[in-house]
Amino acid sequence: MYTVYILYSEKHRKIYIGFTSNLVERYKSHNSLATKGYSIKFRPWKVIYVEIFENKGDAMKREKQLKAGKGRQWIYEIVIKEMIDLGFISA
Repeated sequence: MYTVYILYSEKHRKIYIGFTSNLVERYKSHNSLATKGYSIKFRPWKVIYVEIFENKGDAMKREKQLKAGKGRQWIYEIVIKEMIDLGFISA
């Protein structure tokens, strides 16, 4: 099983899109374990969206879709708006 996930940094108003076979460990890496890379600059992160896939190829394809312009637009217009409306993140 593979998880495509979206992280959100309220402090910096940034998103991060990725995929993994172990979301718990990957989340720890983004928030505390990693010592280099994009995500360390914008800590702390919250998981705001996930999709589950049975195979790696489908997860990679979906990650690529979300990273494209229309995918990012959908994230900001739908996912982030919903998380704000639910009170999970602040505007």
